[in-house]
Amino acid sequence: MALDMVAARRAASIPQVTDSLKVALVVGTILNLINQGDALLALGAVDWGKGVLTYFVPFAVATYSAYR
Repeated sequence: MALDMVAARRAASIPQVTDSLKVALVVGTILNLINQGDALLALGAVDWGKGVLTYFVPFAVATYSAYR
């Protein structure tokens, strides 16, 4: 599949990155509460690697969706 430069620029544009960050913030927070809610509410040990991935995956999906 050839890289569509127009679509790639659109996906990497400031408005799209801002929209993807908003999606990642909302979806990532919900997923993080589901996955690590007990540790967060009880101030227990939080797995920071899972936390980072929990926010990165929705960001990547939203950005990829804009690319397509």
